[in-house]
Amino acid sequence: MAFSPQCWLLTIVVLFGFCLVNNQVSCRKGKLIKLNEDNWDGLLTGEWMVEFYAPWCPACQSLEPHWESFSSWSDELNIKVGNIDVTANPGLSGRFMVTALPTIYHVKDGQFRQYKGSRDTNSFVEFVEEKRWQTLETISNWKHPSSIQMSIVSHFFKISMALRAVHNRLVQDYGIPYWGSYVLFALATILLGTILGLIIVCIIDILFPFKHPPSGSDSPRTRTLGEKEDLIEDVQDNNLSNDEKELRRRKNAQQKGDSDEVESSTKEPESVKETKAE
Repeated sequence: MAFSPQCWLLTIVVLFGFCLVNNQVSCRKGKLIKLNEDNWDGLLTGEWMVEFYAPWCPACQSLEPHWESFSSWSDELNIKVGNIDVTANPGLSGRFMVTALPTIYHVKDGQFRQYKGSRDTNSFVEFVEEKRWQTLETISNWKHPSSIQMSIVSHFFKISMALRAVHNRLVQDYGIPYWGSYVLFALATILLGTILGLIIVCIIDILFPFKHPPSGSDSPRTRTLGEKEDLIEDVQDNNLSNDEKELRRRKNAQQKGDSDEVESSTKEPESVKETKAE
């Protein structure tokens, strides 16, 4: 069966149109920017809409086609649209304090606002086009992703995911039971804590060495027992009233007088000593 030139021309036009439409769709899909630990700081400049998702999350899977479609409007809205996989970037999950999935943020010149509206293409477009983000409260400075404290939280999340990976490897690859893995982690924690404690003690001893007290007579170590008792009595006297102080003074004087009498009575008279000597 032979085709006329008109049929060939029509076929070529249809194929060309199909390729053109397919190319436009591919270009629109390419507007979605994948963010990770290395390039997330690009959010701090310009205007962004960014989604935090996980591949296993059913709600994230439902949002995916709408988010792809919304990203195709980035040129018209003069905005960048991105997403972050929290399973591949646990540090960013901690840095942005992501507690639910999916989580969406609007970013304008480093100011972060959490989006909590409807999750469809039209709602996203209207949110940006009508600048509804201006009615939302920005994230406080102490929770800002670029702050020092959130950077520390980010490192803790990375460590926790690394420990989880080690746990899974011990259980799955080496066949260690769950309780055995927990025991190993407990022993490692105790050992690490002991080593860190010794290091801290050594650093403190170097920075703040022990100072020996002076060896003079005024040193607390060289005080006699009588001096310590007098010091204790002086401290006690300071806490007494005037009448109590006077009563104690008389009592001490009386005791002193009695002791003098006893001492004098025990001494032999000089005449007796001379007689004995003869």
